[in-house]
Amino acid sequence: MKLAFATDRGTMRAENQDYVDVFVNQEGLQLAIVADGVGGQNAGDVAATMAVSHIGNDWINTHIVTVEDVKTWLFEQTEQENKTILKTANRYRTLRGMATTLVVAVILPDSLVIANLGDSRAYLLRRDSILQLTQDHNLASELLRRGAITSEEAQHHPGRHMITRQLGASREAKPDVVDMKIEEGDLLLLTTDGIGKAISDQAIVKIIQESDNISTAVAKLIAIANDHGTPDNLTVLLGIQEGNGNK
Repeated sequence: MKLAFATDRGTMRAENQDYVDVFVNQEGLQLAIVADGVGGQNAGDVAATMAVSHIGNDWINTHIVTVEDVKTWLFEQTEQENKTILKTANRYRTLRGMATTLVVAVILPDSLVIANLGDSRAYLLRRDSILQLTQDHNLASELLRRGAITSEEAQHHPGRHMITRQLGASREAKPDVVDMKIEEGDLLLLTTDGIGKAISDQAIVKIIQESDNISTAVAKLIAIANDHGTPDNLTVLLGIQEGNGNK
């Protein structure tokens, strides 16, 4: 899969607590990972950087090639990294309370495996459609899934800012892990929540379709989110399943 990514602190934040990178294992399989540090005063940027670098560098040394082995590895890695972040935060007073969201995509020849904690998202774009592959782990989304509030109420509920699952917040950090088949020309999109706060899903599709290539699309998404006054940092990773040519 051909990938492009960028991150930006946005117009409202003094620092960027997002982190993004791509890693390749010994069998040539890519792992794309995005993290959004939680807690401006509590070194969220440190937690995000730790999560991406530790998980990514461990991936480099693996020989994993199957969907089931990827899933097992992702559960093990998130559990281990959660312990590492908690241990580090307890050791250093200035880091206490640090945490991070996480969304990871492992790209196999004809499949994706996605893991997430928090409200950073993964999408699959196929032709004119966009499908969110992850569920947001925040209070508003949890209430919506229980039927306690409507989708319209969830868009403005104060609980949308309260993350219910993340790395470093508690002793247990269990991600959602899903897999799906992919086709030539499919687009993978990973974002932190700053993008979704400013651009609708259908607008995302239009921006990508009107871009000459995925690098241009990444830059446009960040620029438009900033123009719309998003209150958060911005990270976008976009990949196209090779064989479709023009992106």
